[in-house]
Amino acid sequence: MTRTRLAISAAALALAAGFLPGAAWAQGKVLKFVSWQKDERGVGDWWGSVIKEFEATHPGVKIEWTKVERGAYADTMTTLFAGGKPPDIVHLASFEFQKFADNGWLEPLDPYIKEAKLDLKGWAGQDTCSWNKQTVCTMMLYFGYIFAYNEDLLKKEGLAVPKTYAEFLAAAQKLTKDLNGDGITDQFGTGHETKGGGGQYMSEMMNYTLDAGGRWTNDAGKVTINTPEMIEGLSRWKTIVKTSLTPRDLAAGEVRQMFADGKIAMKMDGPWLYPIIQKGKAKDQIKLGMVPFKPPVGGSSNVLGIAADAPKENKKLVWDFIAIATSDKFQSSYATLGASPPPSPRADTSAATKDTPHFDLLVQATKAAADAKVDRIPKGLELQFNEFAKMVMEESQRMIIQDLDPKAVAATMQAKAEALQKQ
Repeated sequence: MTRTRLAISAAALALAAGFLPGAAWAQGKVLKFVSWQKDERGVGDWWGSVIKEFEATHPGVKIEWTKVERGAYADTMTTLFAGGKPPDIVHLASFEFQKFADNGWLEPLDPYIKEAKLDLKGWAGQDTCSWNKQTVCTMMLYFGYIFAYNEDLLKKEGLAVPKTYAEFLAAAQKLTKDLNGDGITDQFGTGHETKGGGGQYMSEMMNYTLDAGGRWTNDAGKVTINTPEMIEGLSRWKTIVKTSLTPRDLAAGEVRQMFADGKIAMKMDGPWLYPIIQKGKAKDQIKLGMVPFKPPVGGSSNVLGIAADAPKENKKLVWDFIAIATSDKFQSSYATLGASPPPSPRADTSAATKDTPHFDLLVQATKAAADAKVDRIPKGLELQFNEFAKMVMEESQRMIIQDLDPKAVAATMQAKAEALQKQ
């Protein structure tokens, strides 16, 4: 067993036993809540406010809130569940809860939702929480990509803000330049991460595949890569990367910093890009708008659920916690504290709009992606997502390096994805 695995197991066992330093024990009932977001500015403060409200309305019940680092999170939670000591309040990333649900570790929530008359109509990303025709979680964050562009660079070339892929491509080609004549590109039309994990690589590609009308799978979970729409999307991605309209072999953070410093003209990204722009050299030149593609890339982030093995009386209390987190009051405060659109369509975001100038744009982008049911996790490949994303990245890189026909690449991806589904 590796040292890392030993550390993960030790942390999980300590959590299960309740012996972590600083564990909050009180007289009466204690609900365990494990999260990686405890110390995150904004969203961590929001979770703290939910806990405070719960404890105030449930005298004698305390929530033991423990942080586990994101890198060790899935392994730690798996150890806790497999050992029969899961946290009562289940907090998971939206791309990892599926394995927990498939093992029967998550309580079906439909009876609770029905009894509470919780209206989840229009709740962004909630469709993702359905597993084997049962609701096993509530979505806590769903986001849509926005379009950031360097207005000064576009004006210098006499370019209008692009509204379509054709306009975007023409602008990117004109804005990609060797500024000092040394044969090295100094300014790029756009920027994508092409180094790192398969999940992020897939997200970058989806800007182009979605606009071309392609999807990895259909609503029934059938693989739909070998289609004219996906072939067109792959062709667009190949054009952008192979002709170096984006810098290559850079991680997401490096690309975002280049954009913030004025070395990249146009960037499609999530709400987290804005704070980076604010610290960049070109912050006064950058404007924000809707992406020139339809629909925008969107994605679910994290979910709340109830451990199936929790005591019956604890399950009701956990549902009360979820009810507070999903209430109009706390969905509205999430917008302000988290500086991100909450999933609830009923949330009052007026205060957040005052604090974050482009908040209405974030809401518009999130709604556009959610209405189109866009997610980075393809239906039918949830359990094989990591392997699928790695395969897509490897085949796409091979397409670019070996100059392969996107039609042949789509056929290869189709066959490999179908093989993954059968495992």
